[in-house]
Amino acid sequence: MKLTLLGTGTSFGVPVVGCECRVCTSDDPRDRRDRSGAILDLPEGRLLIDAPPELRLHLLREKVKRIDGVWITHPHADHLHGLDDLRIFSTRHRSTITAWMSSQHRREVESRFPYVFDAGNHVPDGTTRPEIEIREIEAGHPVEILGKRVTPIAVPHGSTRSYGFRVGPLAYVTDGKSIPPDAFEVLKGVDTLVINALWWGNPHPTHFNIEEAIDAARAVGARETWLVHLTHRVLHAELEQDLPDGIRPAWDGLVIDLTGRGGDAP
Repeated sequence: MKLTLLGTGTSFGVPVVGCECRVCTSDDPRDRRDRSGAILDLPEGRLLIDAPPELRLHLLREKVKRIDGVWITHPHADHLHGLDDLRIFSTRHRSTITAWMSSQHRREVESRFPYVFDAGNHVPDGTTRPEIEIREIEAGHPVEILGKRVTPIAVPHGSTRSYGFRVGPLAYVTDGKSIPPDAFEVLKGVDTLVINALWWGNPHPTHFNIEEAIDAARAVGARETWLVHLTHRVLHAELEQDLPDGIRPAWDGLVIDLTGRGGDAP
C-alpha cells in the first residue's frame, strides 16, 4: 500500500495569486502547494482522494494511467472541482468509476455536476462525460474498496463534516477542526496519520492550526504524522525544524510507502 500526496495546500494554494511573501517567492519546491488531493494504491487498484482543480496536472506529473475509484471527503471547490478530469479514465477504459461519499454530500455533488449524475442528461454523439457511480458511506461503518477494508471518519468542518478514513496502518484526516470521540476509537493504533494544519497560532473556525494538529496527533499516538493543507504563512524548511519528533510537514509529490507497517484497523 502506498500513498502519494498530489497537493498539500489550502484553497488558495501556494504561491497565492498576487502575493510576494517569502513563502510564495521561495525557490524550495516543497513550498509550492497545490490544492489538496492524494492517490492511495490498494491491492486491486488506485483510489483517488478528492479531485482538486489541478488534478489533470497532478496526474500528468505522477504519470498516472488509471484511476479505479474516488473518495470525496467533502464538496468544497478545492476538493471537488477537478472531477471532470476523471473523464479520460472512464472513456479510455470504457468503465464506470465508483465514487464514495456521504449521503450528506451526495445531493450537493450531484447538483454541482448534473451532466455527470443526471440519468436523463444524454450527451450528444461524439462527446463524452465522466461515468461515475456514487456509493454512500457512513462514519464508523467499514466498506470494502479495491481489496481493503476502509473505515470512514467524520470530523467537523464548519457547517458541514469532512470524511477522512482509516485503512490498515494509515489514517487520512483533512479539513477538520477536531477529532470527535467516535473518530478517536477508529484511529486507535494507527501507524501513519495525515492531518490538516494551517499555520502557527490564530485559531481558525473550521481547520486545525499547527498547535491543534500536534495535540491531535499526540492524542492519537501515531508513530509518524504528516501535516497537509498548509498555507503560505509557513516556510517548509523552518516548519520542519520547529515541529516535534515524529511530526513533519508534507509536500506535493511526497510518497509514503506503507508496505509492512503495523497498526491494522479495529
